[in-house]
Amino acid sequence: MNIKRWIWASLAAFAALMILDHPLHNMILTPYYSAMQQLWRPNMMSLMWIMLLSYLLMSFLFVFIFAQGYKGKGLMEGLRFGLIAGCFYQIPHILSQYVVYPIPLGLTVGWVLGGLVEFAACGLVVGAIYKGK
Repeated sequence: MNIKRWIWASLAAFAALMILDHPLHNMILTPYYSAMQQLWRPNMMSLMWIMLLSYLLMSFLFVFIFAQGYKGKGLMEGLRFGLIAGCFYQIPHILSQYVVYPIPLGLTVGWVLGGLVEFAACGLVVGAIYKGK
């Protein structure tokens, strides 16, 4: 595995997540979050560094797994991998959250679909970086 490419692709995937996370959570899903303020931690914003750290770790793991099975097919391979990884992570994780916590179905659907878009975008970014010269 090319360590330099792995690091750059991981940082690019993290950047894509951060860029897409803002409109998803701060605009599209805001009505759900506003209606559920009683469920959130009062000091949630002071703990956001933990979420950022987990996204960074996920980005490095995402690219590591992609690089292990990389076949040299560029963007489409990245998109396919992103969608598979998104389905693998988002669907069971978010549906379990729906079962455990009293969150509305609309928020659940928003999290799943938004997460799939984010993973697909990360796959495209990583596929573009691994595409080669």
